[in-house]
Amino acid sequence: MRVTPTTKAVRRTPTPKMQHSPIEQAVRHLEAGEWQAAHELVQKDATSHGCWAHGIVHLIEGDLENAKYWYRRARRPLPHGNTAAAEIAALKASLKPGTQ
Repeated sequence: MRVTPTTKAVRRTPTPKMQHSPIEQAVRHLEAGEWQAAHELVQKDATSHGCWAHGIVHLIEGDLENAKYWYRRARRPLPHGNTAAAEIAALKASLKPGTQ
């Protein structure tokens, strides 16, 4: 009788994917130019960051009246000019720990 080594099945724990909050997901969508997907997330978020992101969505969309409303709710001044990219970057930076 011949004995061969047996292979044990190695149970591997899957590496957990980083969980992103809805506002972080919305920022990722905004960065990718996916304002509709961002809108789906931020319209459910009444926080100041959510309102700010909602305002950015409407800036991108070209709906300035709606953007004004959401910037007021976020307690932020409405930016002037073509500043959506700068606003997205500022929102993203404000989400980093220690900057709120």
